[in-house]
Amino acid sequence: MAAGTNLLLIAGIVFVGLAIVGTIAWRSRLSVIPAYLILGILIGPYGPTIGGVSLSIVQPGEFIDLFAELGIVFLLFFIGVEFSIATLVANSRRLLRAGSVDFIVNVTIGLVIGLAFGFTLFESLFIAGIVYPSSSAVITKTLVDLGWIADPESETIMGVLIIEDVVMAVYLAILAGIALGGSSATLLRNLGEAAILLIALALLATIGRDFLARLLDTRSDELFLLRIVGITVFIGGAALSFGVSEAVAAFFVGAAVSETHHKDRIERVLSPARDLFAAVFFFAIGLGTNPGSVLDAGTLLAVGVGLSIIGKAVSGYIGGRSYRLDRRRSTRVALALVTRGEFSLVVAALAATASGRLAGTVPAFAVGYVLVMSILGTLLMRFSGPLERRVAG
Repeated sequence: MAAGTNLLLIAGIVFVGLAIVGTIAWRSRLSVIPAYLILGILIGPYGPTIGGVSLSIVQPGEFIDLFAELGIVFLLFFIGVEFSIATLVANSRRLLRAGSVDFIVNVTIGLVIGLAFGFTLFESLFIAGIVYPSSSAVITKTLVDLGWIADPESETIMGVLIIEDVVMAVYLAILAGIALGGSSATLLRNLGEAAILLIALALLATIGRDFLARLLDTRSDELFLLRIVGITVFIGGAALSFGVSEAVAAFFVGAAVSETHHKDRIERVLSPARDLFAAVFFFAIGLGTNPGSVLDAGTLLAVGVGLSIIGKAVSGYIGGRSYRLDRRRSTRVALALVTRGEFSLVVAALAATASGRLAGTVPAFAVGYVLVMSILGTLLMRFSGPLERRVAG
């Protein structure tokens, strides 16, 4: 931002705007993610001019960038907190079967779309990374809202999401190596360093959780908050220095504390901070999106939406049947997994740090894709009854 800009006023505009659009989305019983994205587009550098008055009042800057980084960190930290190693082990056979079908079908669709539209294989990996993962945050909230969380299909849905979380933790590390560019030797070296750090983080998540539990022991919620934020942000920043996504590091820190007695306290104390930073992250993605670029990616977006709805419907239904659910409940699994959100936008943010077509077309495609899929997926879950009856009949 330019010198002399009133950062406090800019922050006030951003938070008031987020509160307004978030309220509208909440009252409409829709995900807040599209609302935050649209707000960023409307009042960002590409905002429209209405009646001679420009809505472009917020520009990208260090304040927005820092809050957005923290949003990525805490989104993935909480996904790690919800990750259950015990569940993964107890249901490993069914989880791996459902998760493998989900991965093969949807990553293949993403790669085919990318290659068909002239992207290189490496660039197509970003398209696949946007198309493949469902939104853990939006789907989990909708399951609770609809009362599905107590039904048999929720186990299948949450199981597939667990597999996706693990896969995306590794996948993001690979994409980060690609985004850094350079020669093949440089890429291999970056991936090698990332692999070493991932192993260290995985060890932290398994054998280091007792140490973390002791480190977090305090009666004061204030000190507890400072400790968990400090640990998570420090490890995320250190990982970023080694070329590993801060999101990946945060996921493993979350997984480490998920097996401790602090899990419920973390959710109670840290959830408001997560929601605050996450809102700015989604806003920042919209802020950097040129609506014209989204329109230019219209054909790619239409094909991506159409094929990936089919892909998730097929893989979700097969996943439900692998859990021995009936046709109606398997249909619910298929519809629930259509929703995309945070992981797709993390991949888009990573693509934006690269160069060439990756930095231009891919983030614009991702924003349009998440806007459509998060709204459509939520609506499919809320109004699933007619389709369930047709399939069951």
